[in-house]
Amino acid sequence: MAKKAKKYQDAAKQVEAGKAYTPDDAVALVKKIDFAKFDATVEVAYNLNIDVKQADQQIRGAIVLPNGTGKTQRVIVFAEGEQAKAAEEAGADLVGSDDLVQKVQDGWLDFDVAVATPPMMAKVGRLGRVLGPKGLMPNPKTGTVTMDTAKAVNDVKAGQVAYRADKAGIVHAPIGKVSFDDAKLVENFKALNDTILKARPASAKGTYIQSLTVTSTFGPGVKVDVNAF
Repeated sequence: MAKKAKKYQDAAKQVEAGKAYTPDDAVALVKKIDFAKFDATVEVAYNLNIDVKQADQQIRGAIVLPNGTGKTQRVIVFAEGEQAKAAEEAGADLVGSDDLVQKVQDGWLDFDVAVATPPMMAKVGRLGRVLGPKGLMPNPKTGTVTMDTAKAVNDVKAGQVAYRADKAGIVHAPIGKVSFDDAKLVENFKALNDTILKARPASAKGTYIQSLTVTSTFGPGVKVDVNAF
C-alpha cells in the first residue's frame, strides 16, 4: 500500500493546486500522470447544483460517445419474436424471455447492460431487487427499454455511456481509456459535456456545474474549467 501511495503522491504533485485546466490540458495531464499497469479508464465527475429529491431535477440518460469507451460491453436482451431475432442479428450476447429472467433470478449477472422490450418489463420488473442495486435495470431514459432492440444493442456496442446523478448531485461517467489519443478523449469529453448541459433542469437555480474533475482509474483528479469548452 505504501508503494502505491507514493506513486499517487508523486502524480498529485504534478497537478497545480487550485488551478482549473482547459479540457485539452486536463486530459493530457491525466494521461501523463497515470501510473496504472493496465489501460486505465479516464473518467469525469460533474458536481451539479441540483436537488435530486425533486422529480424534475433528476438527471439520467445515455449518450453514444463519438470514439467509444474502449470497453467491450456484454449485452443481454429480454425479448420475444421479431425483437429477439433483431437483437441476435445485432450481436447481443444473450437473448431470451422467461428463461433469461429465470437465469438472472438464479444469480447469473455476467453482463454489463440489459435491454428489454416494453412487453417484457412486466416479467423483468421482478428482477428489480437483483438488477436495481447494480444499476442494470432496463430504463426508457437510457434507451434500454425499447421495441428497437437492434438499435439498442448497436448503441451499446458502439460505446454508449449511461449517466445518472447520485444523491449528492454528482454524475460520474467514463470517456475512454488512457491509450486513446488526446483528441479522441477530448472529443468524447465535449460530447458528454454538451449532453450534461442540455440536461439542465429548468427549475435548477444558480450555477449549474459547481465543479468538474477528470481522472484516471487510480490517479489524482484534475480540475477542469467549465467555461473553457
